[in-house]
Amino acid sequence: MFLSSYENKLDKKGRVSVPATFRSHLSTLGYNGFITYPSFNNNALEGCTQDRIEKINDTIDSLNPFEEKRDYFATSILSECINLQFDSEGRVIFPEKLLQHAKIKNNFLFVGLGKTFQIWNPIIFEKFKKSAREKAFKNRSSLKWNNNN
Repeated sequence: MFLSSYENKLDKKGRVSVPATFRSHLSTLGYNGFITYPSFNNNALEGCTQDRIEKINDTIDSLNPFEEKRDYFATSILSECINLQFDSEGRVIFPEKLLQHAKIKNNFLFVGLGKTFQIWNPIIFEKFKKSAREKAFKNRSSLKWNNNN
């Protein structure tokens, strides 16, 4: 799983080191990189495995092929996906269009979300995290727990 948050800086050659725990998890799944694309909901980037993108693709494929929303999702997600491969030291180079979407200049915050992760500008994430925590607190009763938890 992708857990915790890690902040790293862009180096002089435009590379950023992906957190070792994230690389290790991806490696155990057989990957030497990850897929990233602009988030729909935030000024952030989504990060995931090829398997996760294939599940998203399967969901899109299950939509009526003649409905516009199928094309909207395919265009908005699949056409924006970029496969980033780690160099020998676990670094990647993000395309400028992704950095612009996330408003990232020098500092990257990798945020674990379980099966996926996000990449944020740390300042923007702090504002989002505060709001998310408040909303989670208000909605905590909607979480379903069974007796095994």
